This record gives sequence, C-alpha cells and structure tokens, in this order.
Amino acid sequence: MAVCATCGRESPDDFGFCPGCGAALTAVPPREVRKVVTVLFCDLTGSTAIGERTDPEALRALMNRYYETARGVLERHGGTVEKFVGDAVMAVFGIPVSKEDDALRAVRSAVELRDVVQELGLDARIGVNTGPVVAGEGDTLVTGDAVNVAARLEQAAGAGEVLLGDETLALVRDAVETERVDLELKGKTAPVRAHRLRALDSAAAGVARRLGRRMVGRVREREKLRADFADVVAGRTCRLFTLIGPAGIGKSRLVADFLEQVDGTAHVAQGHALSYGEGITYWPLVELLVQLGIDPSEAIRSSPADTQLATRALLEQKADEAPLVLVVDDLQWAEPPMLDLVEHIVDWSRAAPIHLVCIARPELLDVRPSWAGGKLNATSILLEPLAASEVEALVDGLLGTVELDTPTRARIVATAEGNPLFLEEMTALARQAEGTVDVPPTIRALLQARLDSLDDGERAVIERGSVEGQLFHRGAVTALSPPTPALDVSERLVSLVRKELVRPDRTLIAGDDAFRFRHLLIRDTAYEGLPKAVRAKLHALFADWLEARAELVEQDELVGYHLERAAQYRKELDADDPSPARLAGRAARHLGQAGRGALEHGDLHAAQNLLRRALALAPDGDARRRLIPDLADALIDAREEVDEVDELLDELEHGDAHDRALATVLRLRHDPAAGEVEARLSRLDEAEVVLGDANDMLALVRCERARGWVYWSAARFGAAHLAYRRALELLRQADNRVLAREVVFDVWISSAFGGHTVAEGLRLFDELEPEAEAAGPLLATALRAFRSRLLYLAGELDDVALRAATDDEVRLLEETGAAATAIASSRYFLDRVVPWTEANPVAFEAGTRRWVDATASAAKHVYHANALGNWAVALCDLGEHERALTAVRAARKLADPNDVADQIVLDQAEAYALALAGETARAWAQLERARERVKAIEFTSPTDSPLHVEACILRELGDVDGARRLLQSLVEKSTQAGLLRVADRYRLDLAALGSSDRV
Repeated sequence: MAVCATCGRESPDDFGFCPGCGAALTAVPPREVRKVVTVLFCDLTGSTAIGERTDPEALRALMNRYYETARGVLERHGGTVEKFVGDAVMAVFGIPVSKEDDALRAVRSAVELRDVVQELGLDARIGVNTGPVVAGEGDTLVTGDAVNVAARLEQAAGAGEVLLGDETLALVRDAVETERVDLELKGKTAPVRAHRLRALDSAAAGVARRLGRRMVGRVREREKLRADFADVVAGRTCRLFTLIGPAGIGKSRLVADFLEQVDGTAHVAQGHALSYGEGITYWPLVELLVQLGIDPSEAIRSSPADTQLATRALLEQKADEAPLVLVVDDLQWAEPPMLDLVEHIVDWSRAAPIHLVCIARPELLDVRPSWAGGKLNATSILLEPLAASEVEALVDGLLGTVELDTPTRARIVATAEGNPLFLEEMTALARQAEGTVDVPPTIRALLQARLDSLDDGERAVIERGSVEGQLFHRGAVTALSPPTPALDVSERLVSLVRKELVRPDRTLIAGDDAFRFRHLLIRDTAYEGLPKAVRAKLHALFADWLEARAELVEQDELVGYHLERAAQYRKELDADDPSPARLAGRAARHLGQAGRGALEHGDLHAAQNLLRRALALAPDGDARRRLIPDLADALIDAREEVDEVDELLDELEHGDAHDRALATVLRLRHDPAAGEVEARLSRLDEAEVVLGDANDMLALVRCERARGWVYWSAARFGAAHLAYRRALELLRQADNRVLAREVVFDVWISSAFGGHTVAEGLRLFDELEPEAEAAGPLLATALRAFRSRLLYLAGELDDVALRAATDDEVRLLEETGAAATAIASSRYFLDRVVPWTEANPVAFEAGTRRWVDATASAAKHVYHANALGNWAVALCDLGEHERALTAVRAARKLADPNDVADQIVLDQAEAYALALAGETARAWAQLERARERVKAIEFTSPTDSPLHVEACILRELGDVDGARRLLQSLVEKSTQAGLLRVADRYRLDLAALGSSDRV
C-alpha cells in the first residue's frame, strides 16, 4: 500500500493520486540496511574466441545451459543471484537473511560452479569477498566497497581459479587451502592481499582449553560439586552431577579442580565418549574399568540389559573399598546404550558411594531431552560465561609478566566474551609473541595459528597423534612418522606437553605411553590441517599398527573405522584409484566382525550401525551377501525397518543357491505367519537341504529357529519346542554364540506350552542353567523365576517363595527397561495364575484387570488383545456378561486375525458371555468356532486351559456331563504331568459341579 505524504491515507500501489486529498503519490523508498555479506562474481574466460568458432544457435544453447547451471548452483547453496551481465554473474550471500556460514556457502558454490562450468567445456574465473554493504530492506541490490573488490578479484583470477578476499578467508580458512597473492587492483591505492583457492575442506572449527591454570571464579559451581560428593560419601549413595555448556566454557577445568580436591579420598576414573566411529558403544566404560583395574569383559555382557546389571554390580563392589568418582566427558557423543547405562547406575545403585560426574555440551539435551529429569539424586548445572571482573582476573593470571597495549588487551577481552578457552589461547599467543600478537577473528583461526607456531617436528607429531584421536599413543606416532628426517618423538612430546597442547594420560596399550590433547578441538584443528591424501595414508598406517600391536576390547570397531576413513578420502581424491576398494574391503571385514560381536552381546543398536557401514563398504558379490544375514537378524529382533529387511533379503536372493536358501529362512523368520503353514514348512525343508549340503551350521540354526517361529505362529508349541531344541544343538556344534541367548530363551519358553511334565521341565532347566548363567544375570534370573513357577504349580513351593523369586525377575526387567516382558511373564503369573489356582474369582478378575491396564500402555500391540480376552473370561466367572462382551468387542479391533491363540481366547470368551446372557444358539456357534481352531493347534497350557474354559461354557449351556468329562480329563492330565496344584483346582471345579443345582 502507498501512503499519502499529505494526509497519511493508505492507497493501493497502482494509484497515482490520493483518493482522500488528491495529492500526487510518490513511491516511498525501502529502508536501507547495513550488513556484512559475501559477494561472488563469476565470469567466463575466452568467451570471445568461443563465439568466433561456434554457430550462433549452438552458442545460445551453450550460454543458456551456463546461465541455468550457474543459477541452480548458487541458489542451491543459499545465494541470491542479483544479475547476469553478458557471461558474468553476481550473487550475494546474506541477503535478504544472513546466516552464520554465508562465507563458507559462497566458497562452496564457487568451487562447484567452477567445476560444472568445466564440464560444459568452458572455464570460469571467480572472485569472492566479504564486507559491509548497504541494501534496501528486502532488496537484492547491494552497494559498497566489498562488491567492488569482489569484481576486481574475479577480473584478476586466471582460468579455472577462485580468488578470495582477506575477510572471506578469515571466515573460511579452516575449510580451504590457499596460496597468497598480492594484487594491484584498479581503483585501489595500495596492493590488495588475496588468496588463490587450492582446496576446499568444510570441516568445523575447533576450540582448545588448558586445565592447569589457577581456577578463577566458579565459586558457586565448585561448592555444589564438592557438596554433592560429600553427600555421596556421607550417605553411601549414588549421585549424578552433570555439567553442561558450550566448548571452552570451563567444564573440564572445573572438574579438574574438583578432582584435585578429592585426590586420595576416592577411586577416580575418567572416560570419554568418541565423536567418531558410531557403534563404539562402550568406549567410555572400557576406559573407566581399565583405570579401576577391572577387566572390561566382566562387564560387557550378552545384552545391554545384562551389561547394565554386570557393570553396576562391579562398580558397587569397587565402591565398597572406597568412594568412586567416575567422570564421563563429551557425553553428548555417547551412544544410547551408554546413556542408558549411566542412568541405570544412577537409578538403581544402592548403598554404594558412587559419584557420576558427566561433562556435556548442550547438544546432549537434543538427543536426550529428559536427561536427569525427575531424579532426586541428580544435579545439573549450565555453565555461563565468566563475569567481567573474572575475565580481567583470568587475563592478568594468564599474561603473567607480559604486558599488552590497551587496544590489544581490549580486543582479547571483547572477542573472548567470557569464554575461558578463548582467553587462554589468545593470551598464550600474546606471551609467545611478547605482547605484539594480533587477535585472530575466529577461534578456529586462533587454534590454527597456534599450531602454525610449532616447529616441523612438533607439528608432525601432533598431526599424527590427531589421526588416532583425542587419546593417542607414542608407539602409534612413531609408526606413523616419516623415516626421513628422523624424529625424536619422545622429545617432541615433552615439548608439546610443556606448551600445554597435550598431557600424559593412562595408556590402553600395555608397554606404551599415552597422551591426550588438552581439548578435543586442538585435535580437530591439527587433524583438519592435514591434506586428505595424507589423512588417508595415515589412517591406513594406523590401522595396520593397531592390528599388529594392540588387543583392545573394541579393536575391530577401531581398525574398521580407520580403514573406512582411509578408503573414503582416497575415493574422494581419485575415483579411479583401485586402492580405496581394497581398503574398503578390509574395513568391511572388521566392521562386520564388530557387528557380529555386538549382535552376540544383544546390542542391536550398535550391531545395526556397524553392519550397515560394513555393507556400504563391502564389494558387490559374496562379501556383501555374507553380511546380510547378521544385519537382517539384528533388524528382525529389533522389530523395526521392515522395508530395509525386505530389500536386504531381495539382494540376498540374487546370490547362489545357498544365498537363496538363507534368504528363504530369514524371510520366514521375518514374517512367520505369511501363507499356509505346510507350505512355509515345505519351503524351509528345501532350504535346509541346501544349507546342510554347504555344512553352514549357523545357517542351519537360523533355519530351525525360523521353523520354530512358523510353528509358534500356528500355536503348535510342541513342534516349535522341538525345532528350538534342534537349533540349540546345532549352535553348540557350531561353537557360535551369535544367537545363543535368543535360542536358549526360545527353548524354555516353548517348553512351557509344549506339554512337558514337571520332571521334564526341571531337567530342561538344569540343562540350560550353565548357558543362562554365562549369558548374564538377566537370563539366569528369568530361568530361576520360571523354575519357581513350575515348582509352585507342582505344589512344591508356596506362594511366598514364588513371589520372592518373581520379584527378583521383575526388578531386573524393570531396571533394564524391559517392562513389557515383566508384564507378559511375571505379572501375568502373579496376577492371574496364582488367584486362578487358588480358585479366587474376585482376585482373578482384579489381577486380570491390572494386566489389561498395564498392557494398554506398555505392550498394547503385543499383549493387549489377549489381556482383554482373558479379562472377559474372568468377568464371566463373576457373571458379568455385559462387561465381558464389551471387552471382547474392544479386543476384536486389536487382535491379529492370524494369531490363533488370541482368536481362541476371544471366541471362548464371547461364547461364555453369550451363554450367560441366555443366547444359547449364538453361544454354541461361537464355541464350535473355537473348537475348530483348537483342533489345528498343539497347545498344552499348564493352567486355565482352553478345555477348562470350555467346561465352564458347557456348564452354562446345560451340558453338565460334557463339562464333567472335560474336568475329569484335566485332572488326569495335570496329575500325570506332576502339576498337582493345578489338578487340585480342577477337582474343586468338579466338586462344585457335582453339587450344583444344574446337576
């Protein structure tokens, strides 16, 4: 809308005169804004010569492709194309909206534009410059000296060259390699310093921090941390203390100060989460345990849940000797199971003085928003920048006797903005330059400048250390150092320690010395200063050294990671180089082995990550297909990524007969209820022949396990049990533990519904107990709980002992996050089976209702329909048929039509309720439907059998003799099986039936 300058009335933009007063309307210019932007100019070289030898129509088509390509590249990187003039283009980054990486995106677009123009058969010259401009608000037209300099840089560039201005380089210098050039530019009175772009590296900036200085400020935070530790010691309890803040804000320094105070009064151990190599789940835990003198293999068990339990037990035992202070740094990079482990220790440690101190950047709250939330034994502190008085005191302490002029000191203070790291690094440079240092415009430039001040030997050592990571070993640096000129690595390391760039640390490799970068960002800066070709070479050398010299808990993950990096860099540098394929193949083997190890431990998250990376690196053919079964197992057990499983199995089917057979097995394991049962079993028989001919024992284990799942889906539990037993025997012959934990569980859970006697069940538990104990406390405790239930049903254990054993299992399940399993097994037995056995219908209904409530939230899709059906039966026992029918209708909406067990429960519950309601015909029809389903299954429930429910239905329908025959048969079967308490329950029903008025 236009605004009249005379009367102030608004008018449409296309009005020439104000409709209110008739005054002429004039356009109001947009408000001008002043801002820093990055300007890019690109021009073609030799375009006149091209025009001379090219047909006008062809030239027009070529230029149109150039314009479209240039606009697409620039706009994709966020630039605004202001104009095309002939074959020149101008773009602005930061208009209309500025972004913090405007300069970097401009340089990226320059490199891509140069390369795609060359693909068109042309050559471009490009200039990029950053500086203040003036622009109309919302307008793309910008004016200022920064624009002129960008245009002059483009004119000075040669064919295929990109020239950067000084200010642009200051903002992107960590991402590029350049060559300085001094230019005489038109309109400039003095030479202009520019930079010819040699290579682009988009790596992030880094920040460093030294911890050995006198602590300044942080009084409140220091007191809180010490008071927290005092509470741990006094109360012999576990507490979590989390320090959160950006890089360089002083988190590590604060913890170092705290550790100095507790030195000698506690066992102290420190672990660090790694920023690279996903899948190295328990690296911080390994560091902690090694420092405490504990073998990591004692803690890292067959599943994340068992690892939690084993680790907590070991730490509590260690805490009996002296209080524990466990520091985990860079927690924001920890894998989910490691975060779960920390929270498990905090939540469940009892009577053990353990102080968990976690250091993290704010990104932790992005991946775990609820961190420490709601915990009464947890404290979190966000570290803020230092106050102005503290900044001045810190600068004085850091400078010592070095005096700075007032402007330089002011620039240091202003640029640091209360960040101790920035202050420490700037003053370190000032001391080295005796007070004449200029302040770098970014902390990244500052760190690079510090590394540039090292001599060649020091630089070579620190760069090679950076290849291993934040923690590195003297032996590795020596192995990676060039043979000429010979380096005295030990002497250079002493020098780097003296310059406070690295510090000695605890070694992870026996007989070697370890060092740690003072800050991860120092390591990053040193590493990113290496050309990619050098990085590739050093990563490969380090992998060789690690294979030959070390035996670390997660060695395959580390070796695989470094080979992976080497292959990636070499491929980026030369796509035709054959060496990346060889490195990738080695990396795939190590990562695949690491993935299998994670699968064996039940760490499905790490297994998926590692196996996916291995698959991406493995060459096409057999090497890739060998990885697919393990990854498919991890995905199937995790009940996720259905489409990915299908794609993997489709690929496996493109292999030989063995691969196709294995794909059939895994597909039926993935979807055991797909199709007619006998057809599925026939397919497995065919696959088994092929796998047997190949003598692939693990594949045969998978085949039998899939067979068990097919039988289970059809409620043929006796056959399922036999299949699982065969799988276990094959697994023992193969001496392979990849699937051991799952198969052991399959064997005993199927035995409960396979018609075994009490004696057979107890013998089975005795047989499985050693394997369950080896797998970890969770499996062993569950086995003991199952045994106690069997003994209870046999009349050999009272309900007090039963509840004690069950409580142990429930506690472990809930502690390890398996609440659904606790509901399905333990609570089910206590809430339903015990009151049913005791013939207490009121308690039976109440317990079943609790099961319904629990499954509604914790395991809705797996157990809720079944729980509703059983509740309906319990309601019928109380005569409440209307509520029972309501529950059945709700369950029908949820139940899987192919789940035979659920459908039998619902058919019988509906028949029971209809019989109570007097709808005899419908009740008989529903009962017949249930009977037909029962004929197709092999199901022997140790309690409240479908035959018992049928007896109740027959009683209500008036067929007392039929009910009596069923109950008598149940008494006989239960007695023969040794289930004496169950037999007594059926006798009570028989007695009640005999004295009923209906008889």
